[in-house]
Amino acid sequence: MDYAVIAEAYERIEATTKRLEMTDLLVDLLKKTPKDAIDKVVYLTQGKLYPNFVGLEIGVAERLAIKALARAAGRKESEIEEDLKKSGDIGETAQNFIAKKRQVTFFQKPLTVQRVYETLDKMAKTTGAGAVDTKMALLAGLLSDATPKEAKYLMRTVTGNLRLGIADMTVLDALAIAYGGGKEARELTERAYNISSDLGRVAKVLAEQGLEGIKQFQVVVFEPIRPMLAERLSSPEEILEKLGGKCVAEYKYDGERVQAHKKGDEVVLYSRRLENISDQYPDAIALVREHVKAKEAILEAECVAVDLDTGEMRPFQELMHRRRKYEIEQAMEQYPVSLFMFDALYVDGKDLTLEAYPVRRKALEKVLKESDRVKAAKHILTSNVAELEAFFEEAIAEGCEGLICKSVGKDSVYQAGARGWLWIKYKRDYKSEMTDTVDLVVVGAFHGRGKRAGTYGALLLAAYNPETDTFETVTKCGTGFTDKDLAELPAMLRKHVIPRKHSRVQSTLEADVWFEPKLVLEILGAEITLSPIHTCAMDSIRKGSGLAIRFPRFTGKYRTDKAAEDATTSAEIVEMYRSQLKQISSA
Repeated sequence: MDYAVIAEAYERIEATTKRLEMTDLLVDLLKKTPKDAIDKVVYLTQGKLYPNFVGLEIGVAERLAIKALARAAGRKESEIEEDLKKSGDIGETAQNFIAKKRQVTFFQKPLTVQRVYETLDKMAKTTGAGAVDTKMALLAGLLSDATPKEAKYLMRTVTGNLRLGIADMTVLDALAIAYGGGKEARELTERAYNISSDLGRVAKVLAEQGLEGIKQFQVVVFEPIRPMLAERLSSPEEILEKLGGKCVAEYKYDGERVQAHKKGDEVVLYSRRLENISDQYPDAIALVREHVKAKEAILEAECVAVDLDTGEMRPFQELMHRRRKYEIEQAMEQYPVSLFMFDALYVDGKDLTLEAYPVRRKALEKVLKESDRVKAAKHILTSNVAELEAFFEEAIAEGCEGLICKSVGKDSVYQAGARGWLWIKYKRDYKSEMTDTVDLVVVGAFHGRGKRAGTYGALLLAAYNPETDTFETVTKCGTGFTDKDLAELPAMLRKHVIPRKHSRVQSTLEADVWFEPKLVLEILGAEITLSPIHTCAMDSIRKGSGLAIRFPRFTGKYRTDKAAEDATTSAEIVEMYRSQLKQISSA
């Protein structure tokens, strides 16, 4: 398969903002793809070579990409840098220079998907002495044989900035139509993806074996399951009513959510973004190995920083020190962790994701050998408002964020990859004016003036709407950023810059700069108000009005542990607004 076919499809997809048209174009590409290459095409369309949990990235910095382009085009690096300053897009710059390159290769070969993928794979696996030169030579070789359009998408791919606006759910829709007989196959393909987290493998099995092959997907140790997410409500009365009058309430610990996979003595930890983070937590690995009695298991836990002298839990921010690559033993001593287990998804050959929550909880308790540093999440079963409120206050007093309240009904399965009303967050600050933080996605920016000239004066932030798979603007934020933040933000966001509003962003405002929805910030505001300008939860409270956060302030926390789709939802903003109204009316 010629790589030109992919480049042509990408150009058409990039040119549209219509989701259905984007899906149709993707369906067309998938149908043109040979079955033995479809996994590679899907990975490349995701801007990667493997699923996240493999942990292998192409790893080409912009500096190296410039050197490779200079070699392939026969131009000076300074010329390319100058053009890049104007275009702001390494892909556009590559297209410009390859179109007018001075060196002509007489034995130029058309690029194929196989060659592109294998070369990028070789680049990703090249390490050690001379790795930079080897990667540059490999990339320059591809660029030398590339057409201008191919060069554009090659460079975007290797630098991690493909920027097509295609979400995984769009790929699943396209796969269901192309190979599953229609959108009715979407549920099966999504289930396979949710328990394998490998979109390329789902595509290959569907293309080669059809829906019968998809039905054979099973939960497997060391293939992380996409995490189940919770909705949010603001009072114990509402929570109990929503959960049928009775629920299990668990402490919501202020830590990093991890999915622990164990097979014999081998243990791997995955983050909520399904990345292998075992290197950050060798002590947690040892704790799982010692305290999980099952031979094979997939368990979910909150990894919490603790003071071993007092037993007190420390805030989430202290775990950021565990992200460094070096001196991890020193970090383990300074910032030790405990594990609070809260779900069992698989134990010794049994898939528990389709079992009701009480069954999973019992399985968790059965395989866990508790200690001071490994425990099942503290919980109660209750149908009483006063008891739930008292347990909530107890959780807050012990340093937790609040509670997660869980359905105990027959349908309380583990909804992998979904956000639903089987789990509901209850956090303290929802009961008053907006003193609780929210996690919002950066979708645009406005140029700074005066002291902020040359950087961004404010960022346009959005909440996520899972029903429409879009990002709805809720505020502009220019407060709380340090001088260092302001200096670094343009560089931090540069790789996400796109020429126009993203197809998944709903905004009536015109930003000076638009971004693909990637970076998540923690924001604290004064209150939530009705707004004719912002699109968050438009028409849900009053026709013609959305919701906006007034006087927002950046807390200093970049939520790198969260994907854009894990951000605070529009529905949660609505519930927070309604909570405010109740607070005011009862005052």
